[in-house]
Amino acid sequence: MKRIQSYLFRQVFRSVIIIVGGLTLLAILAQGLSQTDIIIESRQSAFTYFYIVALGAPQVIALLTPLAVFVATIWSLNRLHRDNEIVVAGAAGMTRWDIASPVLRFAVMAALVHLAVNLWVQPTAQRLLRETIQDARADLATSLVRPGQFTTAGDGLTVYARDTQDGDLIGVLISDNRKTETESRDYLAQRGRFVEVDGVPSIIMWEGQIHQIDVNGALSILNFDQSTFDLSPFIENRAAVILKASDRYLHELLYIDTTSYQELNDQEAFLAEANARLTTPLVSIAMALIAVMAVLGGDFNRRGYSRRIVIATAGALLLVIVQLAVQSASRSSVGVNVAQWLVPLGTTAVLSFIFFNWRMKVPARKVGVTR
Repeated sequence: MKRIQSYLFRQVFRSVIIIVGGLTLLAILAQGLSQTDIIIESRQSAFTYFYIVALGAPQVIALLTPLAVFVATIWSLNRLHRDNEIVVAGAAGMTRWDIASPVLRFAVMAALVHLAVNLWVQPTAQRLLRETIQDARADLATSLVRPGQFTTAGDGLTVYARDTQDGDLIGVLISDNRKTETESRDYLAQRGRFVEVDGVPSIIMWEGQIHQIDVNGALSILNFDQSTFDLSPFIENRAAVILKASDRYLHELLYIDTTSYQELNDQEAFLAEANARLTTPLVSIAMALIAVMAVLGGDFNRRGYSRRIVIATAGALLLVIVQLAVQSASRSSVGVNVAQWLVPLGTTAVLSFIFFNWRMKVPARKVGVTR
């Protein structure tokens, strides 16, 4: 690329990074607000919370990339026009293609990065996200014990610990009043600890008593040096994470397990997601062309291109809306998947034809004769 083309490329690249970064931070902040229950209810650490929020970033970046390319391109080109840099480039002999080529090259690069995110980064992050959330919600050690507070799990279990120290529970009370039990039991112990016994989560208690009331209302007290309380009946179902369409890799979307009723039932949704993964990066190229047409696709105007920019913005929003509508419709009709390809490719083809065949009209100048 020539020096002026490298300059244009850097301008667009910097603008895209700023726009994507800013919009992604806002989107992640909004998404993070919906995950605050991870800390409040599941009592996870701040690191776990930010890790979960960060895993949602690839999906947000993939969604915002086409819009960011459009905004950055139209902002950069319009600024170059206001500073008369495009005029100088044209006076130096550069054609409109020479000016637009670094923008379109960047759009192709953005589309390739977007494709990589769609095919590998996003499904990997989504899988880790679901697994982390499931593990956090099923972590009894952090959800059951709140020093100085009575907490419940399921029907009939209440746990209290006066304090925690080096992983041990100090002053433990466990009240087991499950409806399926014929006798209620209360465990009181000086010390306890969460452990796994043969893969089963449990609480081991030392130096305590078991208070038991039988069906006749009689109270019996049993002293113990060590006792184990099984927590497995109170754990949520920890079956394998069910992968949604957004969590699957491309080959898993195209080649499903025909023995699974659920995957057969979601086959159309999987096929629609596969086509969306491949076609949404093409929208970035179409967006860049719309922005280029707004500034370079018409007659030169010293007063600016506000009207064309407004029309281009409306066209870009319409393209996004149509693409999203087609993606939604393709989940219930396989034939609509063809439209997922036609929308970005057709828009790119039409705009390219207009751009490369446009003849800029230069107003005639009156030539005066001096005597």
